[in-house]
Amino acid sequence: MKRKLAIGLDIGTTSAKAVAFDLKGKLIAEAEERLTTIYPQSGWVEQNPDEVEKACRIVMNKIIQEVGKGHELLAAGISCAMHSLICMDENVKPLSNMLIWSDGRSCEQAERIGQSTGMDIYSRTGTPIHPMTPLMKLIWMRENKYEAYEKAAYYMTFKEYLLHKWFGNCAIDYSMASSTGLMNIKTLDWDEEALDLAGIKREQLSRIVPPTEIFSSLDKAIAEETGIPADMPFIIGAADGQLANLGSGATSPGEVNVSVGTSGAIRQFVTGTPVNDEMETFTYAFTKDTSIIGGPTNNGGIALQWFKDMIEFKGTHDELLAGAENVEPGSDGIIFLPYINGERAPLWNQRARGNFYGLCIGHERDHLARAVLEGIVFNIYQIGKSLEKMAGEPRKITVNGGLSKSPLWVQIMADVFGSDIYLSDTHHNAAWGAAWTALVGIGAAESFDAIKENLPAETVIKPNMANHEVYIKIYERYEKIAEDLHSYFI
Repeated sequence: MKRKLAIGLDIGTTSAKAVAFDLKGKLIAEAEERLTTIYPQSGWVEQNPDEVEKACRIVMNKIIQEVGKGHELLAAGISCAMHSLICMDENVKPLSNMLIWSDGRSCEQAERIGQSTGMDIYSRTGTPIHPMTPLMKLIWMRENKYEAYEKAAYYMTFKEYLLHKWFGNCAIDYSMASSTGLMNIKTLDWDEEALDLAGIKREQLSRIVPPTEIFSSLDKAIAEETGIPADMPFIIGAADGQLANLGSGATSPGEVNVSVGTSGAIRQFVTGTPVNDEMETFTYAFTKDTSIIGGPTNNGGIALQWFKDMIEFKGTHDELLAGAENVEPGSDGIIFLPYINGERAPLWNQRARGNFYGLCIGHERDHLARAVLEGIVFNIYQIGKSLEKMAGEPRKITVNGGLSKSPLWVQIMADVFGSDIYLSDTHHNAAWGAAWTALVGIGAAESFDAIKENLPAETVIKPNMANHEVYIKIYERYEKIAEDLHSYFI
């Protein structure tokens, strides 16, 4: 008897992945293609949308080849990184590269608008004022007479481009639209004041649809190239953040998910669309009745990779961190502010810079390596404190992403939070969330919450409460240092 499968197509900024699961969330097959990032000028960060689309075809072909025989493919769902922007011509062909979330060219515009009408925009859109957002990118394009912007007939995120190329249909789901900074989270429609700031019209944007919207009739040439059955339904899905929470089972009040790969975020689902009075967190719509609140950091695993590259360590990450396990909590007085890539939450300041505080002549590589891990966790903990102002203390914390493969980092996280940490046996949580959304979309799963009964196994990491007491005192210093230095990040 053929096993029924669902596919999650997970499009990030470092790679595109296709993952096949059975209906209980068991991983059956996976394929991954690395993506190239382009840095045309300082602060500009782009990718070639056609290269990313090609990577999606490659990984889907690999999955189809591996599982297509002997299995029944029910549907595919799509997870995609947020905040991308492509200028399109009247034939929906790219006029520009894709500006991705880490592109910082609109710092000046974000600072100016943040100081003037920022809270007003944020209260309607739920998206903090920051260069990551397509809204700020569009304002930069308008003010700088960016050629592709001035010629464009349409403006899209990558997921919209993929759907149009594969299905000839332009649409954007609630969460992706919400993360552009152009959608009103109360009406689930494009916000006229935001459009005016960006200098664009709603006719230049896609229609906004729920995450269960179904696409069918795949382009024949793409179906032949990839081996995807032309009649297999694709479900639009959501942004990677929402789907990472869903794929971790963190769907109820008090259930918090921490995802830390290159960057990171801490999030939880809520009913309605509450916003933070101090613009410390985001609120992105998911369905008509629910949204996800939280805060993203630019500096997850990228901070550890930066440190490894900076000291020219040639071994593996595990080898780099082996000695750090023997360093006491607090890294012998070193505090690391991990803002080496600018920062989103909690500062929302792309000009922020990283710091090692408290260095002395007796410190060695292992002290600094542990300090980097601790600094990443302290930053997430600080964002989590902002989240608590809106949603209360978490009752369950799940963690996933590449950095969660480090037992030391996960233990530090448990110790800092003073809480059990639930670690998934798979790092494909966003892909499973996308696949589950596809199952909900075609009626093969009864609800989003039902995923709780269909999750991969979890390992529970217990906190060392003696270490927690040490870390809370250190965190107080971390927070004060971060606050004191904030005024210098200009």
